[in-house]
Amino acid sequence: MLNDAELDPAPLEGRTVAIIGFGNQGRAQALNLRDSGISVRLGLRPGSSRAEEARGHGFELLAPMEAARDADVVVLLAPDEQLPAIYKEIAPVLKPGAALGFAHGLCIHYGLISPRPDLDVIMVAPKGPGAALRRLYSEGRGMVALAAVAQDATGNAWPLALAYARALGSGRPGAGVLRSTFEQETVSDLFNEAAVVWGAVPALLEAGFETLVSAGIDPQLAYLECVSELKLLADLVEARGIAGMREAISNTAELGATEGGPRLVDAQLKDRMKAMLEELRGDGFARALMGEAAADYPRLRAERRKAAASALEAARKSLL
Repeated sequence: MLNDAELDPAPLEGRTVAIIGFGNQGRAQALNLRDSGISVRLGLRPGSSRAEEARGHGFELLAPMEAARDADVVVLLAPDEQLPAIYKEIAPVLKPGAALGFAHGLCIHYGLISPRPDLDVIMVAPKGPGAALRRLYSEGRGMVALAAVAQDATGNAWPLALAYARALGSGRPGAGVLRSTFEQETVSDLFNEAAVVWGAVPALLEAGFETLVSAGIDPQLAYLECVSELKLLADLVEARGIAGMREAISNTAELGATEGGPRLVDAQLKDRMKAMLEELRGDGFARALMGEAAADYPRLRAERRKAAASALEAARKSLL
């Protein structure tokens, strides 16, 4: 991990950064960069739902093409599925030798965007949501970030990427910047989302809840046992690691974990994880994402409606 003492801010000093998008990462990165003394332009499409919020933070709003024109660094922070169209729009006005930046490697790794050969192509990927990135920066702390270079046209892409990570606050004590690649960031991030934290964990919580309720346990109690305690686990693992977490819980809980964990996370599950990882190494998921967006997200909309109408959600609301 690299920290501030090892990250030279000079490659970004005096440069103009255009941030395209003001959502999850766009807002946080624009504010952090500006507070680090970097000149920031903000590009948003006309009629953007984020326009009023952005103006409230003191940003002048420009169309993406105007924000990108003559900027030294242009960072695409809209949703992944929108980035190919945005790049196509701004490519004609990107000045020679400019840097094109990303917070996720998907569009470059899977070839959805093919940047001009005269551009540096960099990535700084904070390992957490934008709200937390901004909060930590405001508290004088930072968030771990990955830095990567896919194309080094000027010979200065790596110093620039590391300086950008520093300006986000990622080199501060308690955080750090890890050199990576677009491929490793993309594949590991998609695997985590599908097979671990965002895919498997919620499914496991729902399965546990449904198992208890079907056995006659009160839904409120089932929710407290199977869902609410997750935060306690996450906080313990964050503070002490998995080994330290086991030391912090009761002998009863530890024995139960020893009995139950290996029975659920068995060789077959690990084989299915490996299969998912191999699938994600191909471009099928990226193509599916673009298809979902083109059809106006029918699958995602259906899943959101299903989640909102679930018995688990009803139990959660009853406890508020």
